[in-house]
Amino acid sequence: MRFEQVSTLPDGRRLVLREAVPEDAEKTIAHVQKIVGESDYLMLEPGEFRPALGEQRQLLEDFARSDDRRYLIAEVDGELAGMLHFQPGKRKRNAHAGEFGMSVRKKYWGMSIGRKLLQGLLQWARQTGKIRKINLRVRADNERAIRLYRSVGFKVGGTISREFCIDGRFYDAHWMGIELD
Repeated sequence: MRFEQVSTLPDGRRLVLREAVPEDAEKTIAHVQKIVGESDYLMLEPGEFRPALGEQRQLLEDFARSDDRRYLIAEVDGELAGMLHFQPGKRKRNAHAGEFGMSVRKKYWGMSIGRKLLQGLLQWARQTGKIRKINLRVRADNERAIRLYRSVGFKVGGTISREFCIDGRFYDAHWMGIELD
């Protein structure tokens, strides 16, 4: 059974949070290409994300078939407003833990879409019985994101110096995590 959750945004519009399917490949590519130009807090730069449509479809198919990976999208009026993808470690000794990446279009910031994506991930992870730790990296100066992560239980586990280099300037990143036991 596929995950889908419908709620109402503060402005009254309908938000649909659901698992991505292969048919979302074009939407997810377009979303990433838009968001990289909206924020310097992401790992990617404009023009860096250019998968072939078939590759993206296959990636979404692989996620959809997996019981230990998750790819969620948030849609507002049919537009992809945000997405989150989680992958566990690849080895038996770290398969209980994984890392996620999340993005929300700038025009939807402050509408709790990131919070709803995180809550969807945490709910699923707890139900798997396999995932015991969720990690992320966030630029140390991204205060809004850090506040959001802390509000749902993530803690800073360490700081990675000079993790990002943007226009010749270095930025640190926090390694954050939440234990699910």
